[in-house]
Amino acid sequence: MQRVFLLEINKNLFMKKFLFSLIVIGLATATYAQAPTSYKKRSSLGLAVFLNDMYTADKISRTSLSRVLTKEGMTPMKEMSLGIALQYFEGLTEHVDFMATVSGNFSKYPFYFKSGKAPSIRDQFLLETDANINVKLLTDKYFLVPYMTFGVGASMYNGTYFAAQANTGLGLQFNLGSETYVNSQILFRPAISGLAVNHTAYTLGIASPLKDKPASVLATPPPPPMPVAPPAPVDTDKDGINDKDDKCPTVAGVAKYNGCPVPDTDKDGINDENDKCPTVAGIAKYNGCPIPDADKDGVNDDEDKCPSVPGLARYQGCPIPDTDGDGVNDEEDKCPSIKGTRENNGCPELKTAYNFDNKKVQFVSGSAVLTKVSQVELNKVVKALNENPTLKLFVEGHTDASGNDKINLPLSMKRAEAVKAFIVGKKVDASRLTAEGFGSSQPIADNKSAKGKALNRRVEFKVQE
Repeated sequence: MQRVFLLEINKNLFMKKFLFSLIVIGLATATYAQAPTSYKKRSSLGLAVFLNDMYTADKISRTSLSRVLTKEGMTPMKEMSLGIALQYFEGLTEHVDFMATVSGNFSKYPFYFKSGKAPSIRDQFLLETDANINVKLLTDKYFLVPYMTFGVGASMYNGTYFAAQANTGLGLQFNLGSETYVNSQILFRPAISGLAVNHTAYTLGIASPLKDKPASVLATPPPPPMPVAPPAPVDTDKDGINDKDDKCPTVAGVAKYNGCPVPDTDKDGINDENDKCPTVAGIAKYNGCPIPDADKDGVNDDEDKCPSVPGLARYQGCPIPDTDGDGVNDEEDKCPSIKGTRENNGCPELKTAYNFDNKKVQFVSGSAVLTKVSQVELNKVVKALNENPTLKLFVEGHTDASGNDKINLPLSMKRAEAVKAFIVGKKVDASRLTAEGFGSSQPIADNKSAKGKALNRRVEFKVQE
């Protein structure tokens, strides 16, 4: 325990020293670099450190975010893999940058069993390449520039396994001046190929242009214009008012407005003499006034499908609907298509209490074949689901300790799926059941006896909140 604690302290000290070094280097670079004349990023090269989290994202995809947060927990920093990355930046526009990254680190790549490969038991070299588009909310004119990033990537693990992943994430750029900047980023890499694993990378680096900005060339001022003789009096717009007295010499007008047309103060295309609302933009249909809003709900009568009843724009001026007519509108109703009660957030009250005997859902040893007594208990589950249309269940499969995890984990999942298939076969919607397999990790009896092993070969039901 003391060794782990000292390792964590050393890692934190390293990160602080590295960040301090980056800032010093950035400030030194900013001192000697030329000031930019454009906010479109020039070709830049950077160096970064990163931490690869190979476990949290994949645990969430295999189970759920709530389960990871409440039971399994996020990956500690000491279990993340430290690496180095080389980054290239090229501005496409002032708000869009291209970013290419090549990174490497040593890590234990968790294949799990979906790939048919066992998890790594020792650190192996992981090479990753990414091509991303960074969409910046601000230009490089500002000190802090938040951005979103999207792209694709590829990886090679141990020189043998190749995979591909998508990229999405958030970043924050700290401009140190003169086109030098510190770049921080959190990148989520979901798998898009068979051997890829969902994982997250946390990156901090510094970048600067590859070449100095070329010096600007002073332009020769144009010669002064030649004097021009004053023009003879003319009436360009032929409105009867000479140009020297005409405030709008190129547009025909009237003497009342000094040669200009009748004004349109609100710029709605209807001149003030014919506009009943001259200071408010409107339309000809309403004599220059805006379209009325009889129910004062912010949706004008021409677009309001309920012009006499206040509503919302997203419902075209009508009130929020109540599809099931239970007095709870659809935005507050957790069961909008089923009549319920306000006290239960629009869902019906459960008609039947449910307490399933998980010990009676058992399997033949080494298989996912249900015993006859199991089918009797599962029919009780089907009845409870039919009587309670909002009830959703987790179906958790378990095995005894015979064999190893490579066998037991897939077998427990097959058992959970077998139970789910039995219930779905009774015309229960499959979306109300979530199957999970836990192998032999959660026994309820002693695996040393035949009776105990039989009890451990089971499926348990838990209500989804």
